[in-house]
Order: sequence, then structure tokens, then C-alpha cells
Amino acid sequence: MVSTAATPSPSKVSLGVRLGYAVGSFCTANFSTIPGLLLLFYMTNVLAVPAAFAGVVLFLPKAWDLVANTLVGRWSDRTVSRWGPRRPWLLAGALVLPVSFALMFAGPPLTGVPAALYVGIAFLIAATGYALYEVPYKAMPAEMTTDYHERTSLLQWRMVLIAVGIAMSGILAPMIAGETADGYRTMGVAFGVILLVAMLGSFFGTARAPFTGQQKSEGTLREQLAAARTSKQFLWLLGLSSAQTLGAGVMLAGAPYFAAYSLDDTSATTTLFAALVGPMLVTMPLWVWLARKLDKRGAMILSGLLFTAGALLILATPALGELYAHLCVMIVGVGYAGLQLLQFSMLADVIAYDGAVSGERRGGVFTGLWTAVENAVAALGATTYGWVLSVGGFVSSDPEHPVTQTDGAHVAVMVGVTVVPALITFAGVLMTLKYNLTADRLAAVTGTAGATASAAAVTGRETTGQDGGQDGGRPEPGEVLRSEE
Repeated sequence: MVSTAATPSPSKVSLGVRLGYAVGSFCTANFSTIPGLLLLFYMTNVLAVPAAFAGVVLFLPKAWDLVANTLVGRWSDRTVSRWGPRRPWLLAGALVLPVSFALMFAGPPLTGVPAALYVGIAFLIAATGYALYEVPYKAMPAEMTTDYHERTSLLQWRMVLIAVGIAMSGILAPMIAGETADGYRTMGVAFGVILLVAMLGSFFGTARAPFTGQQKSEGTLREQLAAARTSKQFLWLLGLSSAQTLGAGVMLAGAPYFAAYSLDDTSATTTLFAALVGPMLVTMPLWVWLARKLDKRGAMILSGLLFTAGALLILATPALGELYAHLCVMIVGVGYAGLQLLQFSMLADVIAYDGAVSGERRGGVFTGLWTAVENAVAALGATTYGWVLSVGGFVSSDPEHPVTQTDGAHVAVMVGVTVVPALITFAGVLMTLKYNLTADRLAAVTGTAGATASAAAVTGRETTGQDGGQDGGRPEPGEVLRSEE
């Protein structure tokens, strides 16, 4: 990042940096979508793993995230390097995640419990690589600009590319994977390469990003975690975001089953995803406008209600047909677009607010906790759907030994993809009513901080850009990374 002292307008972010940052969204989209969409189905229908056990295996690696994400956030807060505090960790993640992702779907000749254990271990390593990358990546927007609405504008580019990434994951990944172990193996390698290119692209693309964050990170990890726990804005945002993520995760895990058993068309997984992400490609400017008109909280409530309504409308699919189902998913997609954009814009606001109040750089701790909970909740989506299937009497199988599902299993498939995510998302809408970090409240705090920074600049004291940002510093010879303890 570039020092704000060298940036004419620290509230604005150049188009090149916006796109450089946004390209990393392919990592976020692909790793969040493909395991949630295909990993449960891969284990139950290719590796013959019982549905309930497969759901547990998918969730258990996320317990490690509570440790890994928090540690990575702390390390990135305290890192001093020629590349700034965040970008070295982007590179570290690029060395781990792509390979472990490919191994997750490499599938040695195993079935049942042994196959589940193999997938679980590979998933654990991949989750570690994702933590190394995603935690500092999410902290960066709060440190690129001081402007409340500029953060939303900055992140709309990220959300557009997330939509493209989700489309790639939801359309290309199932097409490549098919229903065979060889297909899944090919898909894993192909998307491992995509992950590598995206992660390296964001590392180089953010070299000249402005840096407006705090220059110090003090206190122990326990003290900083305590600070995060006492931030009402962060806790409410984390709660409502978790509800949204869980609702989307349940629906995502259920999409292949809905296509196969409710629509009787396995290829519909592809078109359903097209219906979901299509609105994300075209509605981002609308959500940016609504965030200005309704404030971010009002726009968040509207997007949650659209998601909830679309999910419930899908219940009429048996009577109204496949085209109707796709139209309902488009309504879900419009709401999902707003949820995705606004929650990350609001997270950047929370980090900026905390930095202005505390005078410390601890956005990594916030994003570490956020990402740990987000990943656990996303994995819980597949686990939840697996439990719903199990209650309904769904019977797992492999391609060579297909089974006929009972009426109860078909009901579970439908309820799991409609009523369950709708209720969870509506709970998020109710929690949004308690979120109170508005534009005026944030401006009152950051405005004071900005005045202090200006006064310090007049007296020759630098408050930002200590090391010149992400490629603007002058480290000691041979220095690449130093993590202060």
C-alpha cells in the first residue's frame, strides 16, 4: 500500500487498485462455493459416505479455523515488511491453498469412512491456506479509504468478480466433475490453478493500494480478542452475517439434491446457479445506490427479506414447474447480492470505527474472528442439510449402486432448500435491526481522527504510512517479513 501522505485523496481508490484487489475474489468465491456445493454430494454419491457422517466431517476442520484465523489476524496486524502488513500473508496462502484444494478431490480408491477421513484431512490443510490468505485480504478495504460510502463503491468491484467466481464454481465445476471420481479429480486440479492465479493476481494488484490505517498494534492477543468481544457493532454484525451465511450455506448444499430429486434434472444445478449469480452481475450499482438512500442497515434489511421471500416461493415448484423455480432463485439472487456486498462494507466500517476509537491496528483480529466464524457457519450449512436429509431417510449411494429415495427423503430435500434457509435468513433480518453504526456515527468519530491526523502532519508527526504502505517502504537490507511479538 502507498502512504496516505503520498496520496492526494486518501478517500478515493484508483480503478487499477480496485480491480487488483477484486481479482482475489475468485479465491473467496471458489473456495467458499465449491466445497459447499459439491463436497457433501461428492462424499455421499461418489465415495458412499453416510450423509450424517459426511456432514460432521465437513464441519470438524472448521474448529481449527477458530485458532488459525485468529492467529493469522494477529500476525498480520503486527507484521512489518517491505510489502506492508497484509500482503505477505496473501502470498503465504497462495503457496498452500491451491495444492491442498486439488488434493481434496483427488480421491484415492477409498469409500465410506476411510474416504471421509482423507477428504477431512485435505480440507483441514486447505482451510489453513485459506485462512492465511482470506483474513488479511478482508482487512484491507478498511485501510484503503476513510470514506463510508467509498468502501461500498470499492467493494462492488469485488462483488462483481465474486459473482463471476460463483458462476464459474456453480456452472463449470459441476460440469467438469460430473458424477465420477475422475471428473472430480479433474475439477480439483483445474480450480486449483484458478485459485493460484487469482491469489497471485491480488498480491501484485494491491502493491500500490493506499494505506489509511493505524500504524501500531499493541496489547496481547487475549486483550485484543476481548476488545472485539466488547464491540457491540462487531458482535451484531457478526451475528446477522452468520445467519445470512448459514442460510445461504444450507441452500447451496441443497442445490444439487434439489436439481436431482425435485426437478429430476441433474444438469439444472448449472442453470440454477446461473439464475442465482446473474442478478449479482447487474444489481451491484443498485445496491450501492440503495445503501446511500436507505443507509447500509436499511438496504441490508431489504436484501434479507428478498432472500427469505424467494426461498419460500420455491416451495410451489412441484405445482408450477422448473421455470418457476429458476425465477424464484433469481429473487434469491437479488437479495443475496445485497447481503454479500453490504456485510463486507459494514465490516470495513466496524474496523475503521475501532481503529479511530482505539488508535490501534487490529483489523486482522476482527477479520480473523469473522473469517473463522464465517467458515464454520458455511460448513455448518452442509452439515445442517445433511442432518435434514438424514431425518428424512435419505439413503447414500455410489454411481454403480443407485437407490430409489422414499417420499420422506424427497420432502427433506425440498424443506432443506426452502423453509430452513428462509427461517435462518429472516433471523438475520431481525438482528440487523440492532445494528447501529450509521454513516453519521462513523463520521463523527473518523472526522475527529482525521483532524488529529492533519494536525499531526502540520507538526511533522506522521500518523499513517509508517513503512510507506504495501510497496512504498524502505526496509533494512534483506528484510522480507518481521512479525512483532
